[in-house]
Amino acid sequence: MFKKENYKALEKKLEFNPNIYRQILKKIGFIDSFKGEWSVIEKQENRYLKELKKIATIESIGSSTRIEGAILTDDEIKQLLKDVKITKFETRDQQEVVGYYEALSIILDNYDKIPIAENYIKQLHKILLGKSEKDARHRGDYKTSSNAVVAKYPDGTEKTIFKTTEPFLVNKEMSELIEWTNNNFNKDDFHPLIVVALFVYEFLSIHPFQDGNGRLSRLLTTILLMKAGYQFVQYVSFERIVEQRKKEYYEALMDGQKNRYGEAEKIDLWLLFFLDSLETLIKKLQIKYENYSNIGGYLNKRQKDIVDFITNNQPVKLQDILEKLPDYSKNTIKNDLIYLKNENAIEQVGKYKGATYILKK
Repeated sequence: MFKKENYKALEKKLEFNPNIYRQILKKIGFIDSFKGEWSVIEKQENRYLKELKKIATIESIGSSTRIEGAILTDDEIKQLLKDVKITKFETRDQQEVVGYYEALSIILDNYDKIPIAENYIKQLHKILLGKSEKDARHRGDYKTSSNAVVAKYPDGTEKTIFKTTEPFLVNKEMSELIEWTNNNFNKDDFHPLIVVALFVYEFLSIHPFQDGNGRLSRLLTTILLMKAGYQFVQYVSFERIVEQRKKEYYEALMDGQKNRYGEAEKIDLWLLFFLDSLETLIKKLQIKYENYSNIGGYLNKRQKDIVDFITNNQPVKLQDILEKLPDYSKNTIKNDLIYLKNENAIEQVGKYKGATYILKK
């Protein structure tokens, strides 16, 4: 057990001005209100939730690996995972995708049985990098040489975001962080969402492993949120929101980390970004769930694919759908669109060649 002053060093980063506190409490209130509403929906265990979970899993794998520089699309990932039993992967991207899939699957199935402890975090890291040949030497072990947080952008450029904890301090800082997190999960001093946000920020600042820290931080975000009762995060991808707001994500982390180990180190921007991302996630989930649950009849896989495509790309034209689903004829897709309109899943805007399709409002 470490000293109280170590607790204070962590908690000092949560000392904000009253205006920031008001924003934080407002966002937490919105998230917790939805959490209560969602618990009722989830108890129904209907088929829509299983479908949403499948979609979110693919999106999470795709986004989290692409944030770190991978290039596989969601469709390519979906196809790869159909053959996940193969033992040899041609590219590093494929190795990273399968590793993330296996670690995420374990978390979604066993989050309530996995304690937040160093040995379990190391084991998750080992699974995450389990298929990565170049990481075989250091997977599951803390780093032995310095590393920095580097942002990788689609054009191939890289930017050093911040320096990280030196290897000889990793054991101490990880031990302190995990003890503080576990203690505060069971107390009323800090709201669980604040505890999760601080844990993720500190984990990324420590960067305890040689590689895979970004991906592992997002997996740990999921397990911590689910342990805290926010199980709805498994039905829509938090990683997708981070990918879409990648610039803000790094800026929020940098804002606190630029003052690392100093009195001025605060995580107000990071905490607001984290909570705002959860708000965005909730709004997306509400739209997706309403879309699925408002469909009265049974949808086959092709029709579900059409609805998903419209959900993520609306407004879309018939030609867009045909390009997305090239294995089906124009008449088949047209008939599906008529069926989906009749089932109040989508609506058509405009006529003839200018017609576009959106989700039913």
